[in-house]
Amino acid sequence: MALSFLSFVSFYGIYLRRCFATSGLSLQSIDIDNETTIHLWAPKPDQTAQENKPALVLLHGFGPSALWQWRRQVQFFTPYFHVYVPDLVFFGNSTTKSKERSEVFQAVSVGKLMEKFQVKKYHVMGTSYGGFVAYNMAKMYPDNVDKVVIASSGVNMRKADNMELLKRANLENIEEIMLPETATQLRTLTRLAVSKRFNFIPDFFLKDVVNQLYSENRKEKMELLRGLTLVEGNDTAKLAPLQQDVLVVWGDQDQIFPLQMAHELKELLGKKTKLEVIQNTSHVPQIEDSAQFNNIVKNFLCGSSS
Repeated sequence: MALSFLSFVSFYGIYLRRCFATSGLSLQSIDIDNETTIHLWAPKPDQTAQENKPALVLLHGFGPSALWQWRRQVQFFTPYFHVYVPDLVFFGNSTTKSKERSEVFQAVSVGKLMEKFQVKKYHVMGTSYGGFVAYNMAKMYPDNVDKVVIASSGVNMRKADNMELLKRANLENIEEIMLPETATQLRTLTRLAVSKRFNFIPDFFLKDVVNQLYSENRKEKMELLRGLTLVEGNDTAKLAPLQQDVLVVWGDQDQIFPLQMAHELKELLGKKTKLEVIQNTSHVPQIEDSAQFNNIVKNFLCGSSS
């Protein structure tokens, strides 16, 4: 108990919750069906009734819950949009009794969630794993999903790309990267995901991050990783283009999904897709250069459609 009380991660979590709350969001829990419960930050009902703003759904990547990945976007976008920030299934307190473990299941779950809120039209923005979910939502709900932002997300990832990632990490299993259990593994993830180097961070701090943010639902998260759809061989033709306007945002130094994948993804997603590359950032440009990231996304979402 004392360790938890003194944990920097715990204190910072309190700060993040205050940021979300002061941005006008409240923590909610919604049963989307008889098996699945989604926890999320969402506008209070009186706000959606009083303010006529478009809706924006933020879908987090693999790792900590949404609270830890979208703070600067929540603070920036809430004056312009009704922002919904769900924890995907098995992240945070979202859970299911279903045996499904695919990104398609995650997409269906978020689609049902928005139906519960009776939001008929919304933009979606997904980073990394959340980009896989955003892509599938756009494909399955073309009448509901308006514009799509896919950030740092190798939706076009082949099995060979997965093997190259393991080589860069000098590891044998993808879960050693995405679900670190030790300070050393977390250092490897940070090296791949962030352009700046943090060699001075002590092991006790990294262990606290692992214990607080990566320890829950490990078995189910491993199943999610194994359930992720990868392109067979070089057959990217199976990746269907989207009918919506799509913005692909990438860091030029991304070592999880290298920049080459972004250029290929732009071509695969169709003529209504544009690519923006943010210099001197890696896998989390929304954190490393949030000002530029946010302005690029806002201009896209608020601009006229193609």
